Parts: sequence; structure tokens; C-alpha cells
Amino acid sequence: MATPASQVSAGAVYTIWGVSLLFGIGVIIVVAYLLRQVERSARHIHQTVAEIWIVGQQIAGATVHIPELAVTNRIVRDIHITVERILQVAEAIREHAESCPGCPQCVLKR
Repeated sequence: MATPASQVSAGAVYTIWGVSLLFGIGVIIVVAYLLRQVERSARHIHQTVAEIWIVGQQIAGATVHIPELAVTNRIVRDIHITVERILQVAEAIREHAESCPGCPQCVLKR
């Protein structure tokens, strides 16, 4: 049978109170430790996200110029075609100069 509250000794009350207090302090310590771990993890996540953001901005800055590369490639191709034409004309002039005894007079007569 259960004993009425009036029959519980003062020592038992203090014992229960002390055990409850120690248990509560232990819970508070564990919760404080876990909260500190959560805070550290959150700081680490924040730092990592900040680094990712910076790298993402650098990548975006680099990729913004990709359309300009298409224009540059077209200009280089046009320059290459023009250089080939110049080389063909220069070769024709060289061949003519080697075989024409009247050069440059024959050129001036045209």
C-alpha cells in the first residue's frame, strides 16, 4: 500500500529533491552541449555556403563572356580567310615577278 504524504520522512523528500535537481542539471548540461554542437554546425554551414556563393559568382562572371567567344571565333575565321587570300595574291605576284622580264614596267602599263 501507498504511504500517505504525511508519513514520508523529511530525508526522503530531500533525497528525491536532490536526485531531481541533479537529474535536471544533467539534462541542462546535455542540452547546452547539443545546442553548442548545433551552433558550430550552423556556423560551418554558413561559411561553406559563403564560399560556394563566391565561387558561383566567379563562375557566373566567367560564363557571361561565352557569347563574346562566338563573335571572336567568327572574326578570327574571317581574318584567316582574308590572310589566305592575301597569301594567294602575294604568291601570284611572286610568280609573275619571277617570270616577267619587264616587271615592274608591265604592272604600270595596266
